[in-house]
Parts: sequence; structure tokens; C-alpha cells
Amino acid sequence: MKNILVPTDFSPAANCAARYALHLAAFLKADLTLCNAMLIPVNAIAAAQVAWPLETYDEIKKEVTEQLQQETEKLKHLLIERTDFFPNEFRPDISYTSEVGEVTDVIQDVMDKYYISLLVMGMSGKSGLERFFMGSPSHEVIEKGNFPVLLIPPSYTFQPVKKIAFATNFDRGDVNVLHTLACFAKTLDAEIEVCHISDNKFEETEGKYLADVFVMEICNKVNYPKIHYNHIKSRQVNQGLNWLHEHAGVDMLVMVHRPHSFLANMFLSSHTQKLAQHVSLPLLVFPPEYGAAI
Repeated sequence: MKNILVPTDFSPAANCAARYALHLAAFLKADLTLCNAMLIPVNAIAAAQVAWPLETYDEIKKEVTEQLQQETEKLKHLLIERTDFFPNEFRPDISYTSEVGEVTDVIQDVMDKYYISLLVMGMSGKSGLERFFMGSPSHEVIEKGNFPVLLIPPSYTFQPVKKIAFATNFDRGDVNVLHTLACFAKTLDAEIEVCHISDNKFEETEGKYLADVFVMEICNKVNYPKIHYNHIKSRQVNQGLNWLHEHAGVDMLVMVHRPHSFLANMFLSSHTQKLAQHVSLPLLVFPPEYGAAI
């Protein structure tokens, strides 16, 4: 059985991601697991500088468990409401777990222990994507993890995923990722728009040849009829992504995170704030050449 993991700190952003994940799980016929990483005083790096309350592990564990139970019940009520509209739809099983440790370590441990293939995380704050790029738990998870991570903007309301934009620079490893993404899209009955963003000069250089070879390889290796290629003419990547969001009817943006990629470069880019302001779509990030099923 497929399973989706949602790490939570019980913040509005985490709760938003959990609601999105629940709707997505129903479409994917997957179960849902909430996870909390407990950072108790003895495990905190800066424990000596923080005035921690005199709580024992058992007290912290009890409080976290109660909060996880409350969030689980809220999701179960949401599932009942959804079932009223879609009575024959798959009903995900909702569970929870908690472990002591840093967020990234706990997530990796739970992903391995329960054979989970997709992580859904919330981006907190008014500029959630900007905070992600500048440093956050989700940023660290993507840097260290070997699994796909779906980032949900704050207050984002779920809508059925019917069009997915895959941003590429024609890296050969992207074909493996597209194979996985095609299986994901097929379950959702969604089309995939493979997008390359560059200026007009691209058509006059070897870039056109690279695009043709890449598209041909997709046709040969990815057996999914709802894949299209689109060259978006823009001098700046963030403007091209903004155009996708506003004019192409895209419901999800997908990228591969590798060293020196667009996503990696954006961590230090001056365009980060503009991107955070304009791109408010769920962002699915794959590790390089990821080929396992979601």
C-alpha cells in the first residue's frame, strides 16, 4: 500500500499541507501518516542558551501524542465530508507517529521504516517559498533526502491536479524522473507539460538540437500520451514560471534538485523574493535521476 508522510509541528502551514495530502492520498489510493519530531531539551543543540521548562520526556510525549490525535481526528472528519461527495472513492487510512530527534533525521528514519515514497511539507510564513530557499527544514530535507518532496504554499486550497509543469534543462537523468512522474500523472489523469525556459536565442543555438534529442528520448522511454513540450521564451526563469502559473492553467510545478541546477542556484539568487511572491503553486522536488514509483 502506498503511503504519504506529512511532518507536522502543528502550525497552520503544516495543517494546510496535511489537508492537501489527504485529498491527494484519496486520488492516489494511498494512506496518510502524520509525523512529529520531538526536540526535547537534552537533544537541543542550543539547550544551554534556552530556558527550557522542567518537562520530562513522558510529559512531552503525552502532549505531542494528544496534538497528533487531535489533528488526526480533524483529518478524519474532513475525509467523512469528502466521502459524502465521493461515496465510492478510496478512503485513506490516517495514522501518526512521533520520534525524538532533529526534523531531517526523524523524517528519513520514518520514510525508511514505513517504506514511504512521498513527503508532503508545508511552507510557513507569508513568503513560504522565500523562506524555503533561504533556509528551512524543508530545504534541508531536500538537500539530504533521496525521495520526492511536495511543498505546499501557505493557505493553499487543494484542487484536482490536471496539469503538471516539469521544468528542465534537458539533463538526461530527467527522463528517469519523467517516467516516475508519468505514473504519478496517470493516476491523477493529468497532463505533463515539459518546459524549458530561455530567451529567443535558444532557437538559434545548439539548444534546439538538445531539445529535439530530449523530446525524442521521452517519446522512446516514457509511455504516456499526455506529455507535451513547451519552450517558454523568457530571459528570467522566475518570469517564465510566473507565466506558467498565470496563463497555462498549471496545478503543480515539478523540478529536479541537483548541484548547479536552477533550484540550487535559486538558494542564493537575487530573484528569490520575486519568485516567492509570484509562484504560489505546490512544488514537487525530485532528487537527481529518481526512478522509483511514488
